[in-house]
Amino acid sequence: MTDPLDELKRAINDATPAPDPARRAAILARAQETFERETFERTQGMAAAPRPTRDRPIGWAGLRHGVGRMYAALASRPALAATTGLAALGLVVLVPMIREGTVPGLPPDTPISGAIVSQEKMSIERADADSADSAVAPAAVEPPSRAAPPAAVGVPAPLARIEMLEAEQRARSMQGRAADSAAGVAVLEAGPTGEPVIGYEIGSEPGSETFANADPQPLKIAVEEPVSTFAIDVDTASYAVVRSSLMRGFLPPPEAVRVEEMINYFPYGHPGPAADEAPFRPTVTVTETPWNPDTQLIHIALQGRSPAVKDRPPLNLVFLIDTSGSMDEPNKLPLLIQSFRLMLGQLRPEDQVAIVTYAGSAGLVLAATPAGDRDTILAALHRLDAGGSTAGAEGLQLAYEAAEGMAAEGSVTRVILATDGDFNVGIADPEALEIFIARNRASGIYLSVLGFGRGNLDDATMQALAQHGNGQAAYIDTLSEAQKVLVDQLAGALFPIADDVKIQVEFNPAAVAEYRLIGYETRALRREDFNNDRVDAGEIGAGHSVTAIYEVTPVGSPAVLSDPLRYAERRAPPQGGDGEFAFLRLRYKEPGEDVSRLIELAITPGMGTANADTRFAAAVAGFGQILRGSRYLGNWSYPDAIALAGANTGDDRFGYRREAVTLMQLAESLSD
Repeated sequence: MTDPLDELKRAINDATPAPDPARRAAILARAQETFERETFERTQGMAAAPRPTRDRPIGWAGLRHGVGRMYAALASRPALAATTGLAALGLVVLVPMIREGTVPGLPPDTPISGAIVSQEKMSIERADADSADSAVAPAAVEPPSRAAPPAAVGVPAPLARIEMLEAEQRARSMQGRAADSAAGVAVLEAGPTGEPVIGYEIGSEPGSETFANADPQPLKIAVEEPVSTFAIDVDTASYAVVRSSLMRGFLPPPEAVRVEEMINYFPYGHPGPAADEAPFRPTVTVTETPWNPDTQLIHIALQGRSPAVKDRPPLNLVFLIDTSGSMDEPNKLPLLIQSFRLMLGQLRPEDQVAIVTYAGSAGLVLAATPAGDRDTILAALHRLDAGGSTAGAEGLQLAYEAAEGMAAEGSVTRVILATDGDFNVGIADPEALEIFIARNRASGIYLSVLGFGRGNLDDATMQALAQHGNGQAAYIDTLSEAQKVLVDQLAGALFPIADDVKIQVEFNPAAVAEYRLIGYETRALRREDFNNDRVDAGEIGAGHSVTAIYEVTPVGSPAVLSDPLRYAERRAPPQGGDGEFAFLRLRYKEPGEDVSRLIELAITPGMGTANADTRFAAAVAGFGQILRGSRYLGNWSYPDAIALAGANTGDDRFGYRREAVTLMQLAESLSD
């Protein structure tokens, strides 16, 4: 009896034409020609052409997202029937290849079992080699001349189209891959389970990310510069960026580390103000320095009042959402939508929400809607899709217009910009953005910025917007971080209790030889700015705690690094300053007011009592300085920071401090 399978095989063999090397060569030649033409055209037009719909090559995360959509579409019964027919057709094409023991594009001795994987590997290696070549190619070249390929007589149209599309995709991705290679980025590597993931070499960062920072605060000599002035900062973006880097297996670049934001990431149990006091209470502690027994730390903490929910003013929110092509990654727009879903659950029915998007052009997706109409707001969020370039400035303008229409007496109005920071159309310069935001700040509308995703994070622009928009900057890399920022600390993020908060410390040269402020490089103010109410400064939200730490070297300490000047004037202690290390002044404005108020406090040696909060803050300050490569830490290193932080986790309700200890351990491992 004849086996039906044998009959099928014979039928397939009879119907399959013999391999045609000439036709195969023609197809490959056409694909190569298409690739070279597309590469030339895109390279020559790159400077003038607008960014394509997708800002950069799709990563594996995006690829999995696309494959998921494709699978859902193919899972229907009609689609399954169609794909079954295509599978049968595929057998007809594949059988002669298997019979010959070869696959096009691979050496003849390549095993069939590894053909697909090897072919993918070859294509990646070829793309890497091509991108390296293109990275050093001259800016303007003649199109490559090439002999006309053999006529592709009888070439099936679908097959030729596939080759052309593959060449197109390579041309589109070449610029991004070349930049990645130049930045030391490993485009593909195996994950823990063998799954391909986007990865980075240890110690390297994505080359297109920019961070707002300056050189670390220098050591100051008290007799020469006795006054230090700066604006407070409640942003937390830097800590989350550092965590994101470490969790992905590489140390953050030093410029990504803003030590004050790492310290202020954590909630502390400092005493708050009484009902009849200022909206925040200062607490000062003078204690030993963990990394230098011959210096002291002055720990200045401000704890804001947290009004009851029923006493909070009505809230008007405008979600300004970046829907450009660069946001089409699972940790960007999808995470953004999930994050705003969490926030909606915390709003009161009388609060209002509007949604503005920008990508190529800006648009009002949702007019002002009561937060109680949750279904309408969620439907608008879930209709969002990523694509286009990034008209950020136009989006900001439209968002402010929407916010002005929602503002009312006694309410708080805030624009929340959610983006990966890639402003490539419109006002792209941070300075120009600062001017634009400053003009709108006078209207009393606050601007906060939430960063999402890595790879092209423009932290510098985000910081400029938040600082000049009287708002907070945070970076959200996980849903748990969204829970922290938008749920657990929602009041502090949205409800201001003090504006333009400035700190000025005057050190007593008779008691302090040298001092340095740890962090706050981007918040420095001139001495005369302290009393100038027109100078913008930082804001404190409901329940917020803000910490600043100085390291001071007492007069006569062996830790003094600078010799006294031969001709320096000998100064007597100031009147009433005997026994004082320094004098603290604070200025702030009540929200909506134009005139500041003053708080003053003398700082003396041994002031306050060190506890788990102050010691943990010191451990984080040391950790941040290690990441920045500080020269003031001596031999103090990661194990010391780990031990100090681990012994002072205290009442770690949300596990943030234990997580910090884990990050310190990761940093130690990566540094080795």
